[in-house]
Amino acid sequence: MTLREIAELPCPPGVPVLGNARQIQPTRLHALLEGWAREYGRLYRFRLMRENVLVVNDHQLLSELLRDRPEALGRSKALRLTADELGANGVFSAEGDRWRTHRKLVMRALAPEIVKHFYPTMQRMTQRLLDRWNRALAEGRPVDVARDLKAWAMDITIALSFGEDIDALEHDDDPLQKDVELMFKMVGRRMILPIRYWNWLKLPIDREADRMVERIDQRVRGFIAEARARMASHPGLRDKPSNMLEAMVVARDEPDSGFTDEDIIGNTTTLVFAGEDTAANTLGWLLYFLSTHPEQTALARAEVDALLGEHRLAPDFACLQQMDYVEAAANEAMRIKPVAPLAGFEVFRERTVGDVRVPVGTRIFALMRAAALDDAHFPDAQRFDPQRWLSPQGAGAGDALDSPARKVFPFGAGPRLCPGRYLALAEIRMAASMILRNFELSFDDDPASIEEVFALTMTPDRLPVRLKARA
Repeated sequence: MTLREIAELPCPPGVPVLGNARQIQPTRLHALLEGWAREYGRLYRFRLMRENVLVVNDHQLLSELLRDRPEALGRSKALRLTADELGANGVFSAEGDRWRTHRKLVMRALAPEIVKHFYPTMQRMTQRLLDRWNRALAEGRPVDVARDLKAWAMDITIALSFGEDIDALEHDDDPLQKDVELMFKMVGRRMILPIRYWNWLKLPIDREADRMVERIDQRVRGFIAEARARMASHPGLRDKPSNMLEAMVVARDEPDSGFTDEDIIGNTTTLVFAGEDTAANTLGWLLYFLSTHPEQTALARAEVDALLGEHRLAPDFACLQQMDYVEAAANEAMRIKPVAPLAGFEVFRERTVGDVRVPVGTRIFALMRAAALDDAHFPDAQRFDPQRWLSPQGAGAGDALDSPARKVFPFGAGPRLCPGRYLALAEIRMAASMILRNFELSFDDDPASIEEVFALTMTPDRLPVRLKARA
């Protein structure tokens, strides 16, 4: 096979010197690249000044790329540097042997038994969300569903990460919550800029980012000290940690562990950074679909009512694991509206992608919805149909070649499959079942008017979901 060079691939028209840089808006980057893919095909390039960036829009090629991590392919240099300089220098941005070390630490801290042990805290915080919404409806006040879901997810993530309850749901002035929001904004902004100007000249937003990093570092060091004091008073916590931070402290304090407090800080910050927005935005998109598809909502609600009976929340963790239709609805929402529609990589070892030779150092953007919205892979692909995931070829079909799970990658794939997926799915089932059990849903706008906004994760620009207490 004759190989092509990246420079031979089709490229959108740009301007001298800058290339396509002026066409890029960070909050619409995924939509721009997907639009170009419809015009230029499964492999094309765009130019950032002198750099040719490869774009891949083919799920089989994406699957091959994801399996090549971490040896041949890693996060883009821009994303790694940005995550590190903003304090999220854990498993998310690590590569090579450093990634293996961090992965081991995080997998111990996010083990299923830790998540199950954490369930009573998740249940208590979900009850708090239910109480808040019931009060608002009883008093005739509107419910800001998107805001409250983000605060609820933040509370759960902070509690699991640090064993602390900041109650962001009722108090939106906690500095840690604001700092995490700023971190998302800064990562989304810096990862695409062709020049890292802040290394020489800092704008006010860059100086605020530096202060944010210092505040988070000091806060987490305080949490670590509190965790050690708590574990000294209750030695049993070393055998059964109650949160991620305690599990990491146990691993770090083992003889010759190779871990440091800086490793703990980087990974707990990463979990907060990645976990809060991912769960909240997935729930937002799920509610978008449920509130506009009454037939599918009725099926999900029937399952929840049968499982919960007289309970208003899932009574135990085992109940969550039986919510097959709810999980199928979440999978379908993640297929059509994934929170990560775009992923950036860098080539560490020369390779081919399709029939294109890709040299070391090349930046690749992977369009993660390559198959998800293609009628050839999902008949009537724009239709919200959870049943796709309950058929013999659905999510539980393992290695079946026509399984939907082999064509979409909401949690990545290959060796770097997201370590927090078990927690994320538990949160999604918990919140969705609470909402279905207690509220009727309606949508207060034209669903087609909702726009996708990209800031490292993809969120709806607004979520006009109206709640009404069920009789």
